[in-house]
Amino acid sequence: MVPLTESAIRASFVNCSKGEAKRLAVPRDLDAQPWTDLDFFGWHDPAAAQRAYLVAESASGLVGVALRVAPHTGHARRSMCSLCLTTHTGDGVSLMTARKAGPSGRQGNSVGAYICTDLACSLYLRGRKDAGRRIEESLTLAEKVERTRNNLLGFLANVAG
Repeated sequence: MVPLTESAIRASFVNCSKGEAKRLAVPRDLDAQPWTDLDFFGWHDPAAAQRAYLVAESASGLVGVALRVAPHTGHARRSMCSLCLTTHTGDGVSLMTARKAGPSGRQGNSVGAYICTDLACSLYLRGRKDAGRRIEESLTLAEKVERTRNNLLGFLANVAG
């Protein structure tokens, strides 16, 4: 992923108003991000644990979505991210929902996916972050990245839908 600027991030959001995008908390450490290892940029709002954001490159340019993070039930379990297929124990995966873009979203419709709670899918794929025991796969890293990207683009298409 190419390094992103704060203005490019704010302009990319498809499921919130321009005013909401202007007010959302963009990380200040954009220069310190491992951009070459990221397939998308995701972060949590430091002031509200239930809010997260995700920005990805698509064929039509940058697409950003505001997400709501469902609270955890507190039950220890093993779960899998629907984007990168990384398995986690405990609270490593969260249900994240995005209000749909346009009239459908204004009517209250949303799309959900189980995603790595810390939004670090790209780093798990590349072994830069450890989620514990991994499922053995015969896919190459490039194939895993492509699968994750396709899963992400499918989710974003449902939000933009």
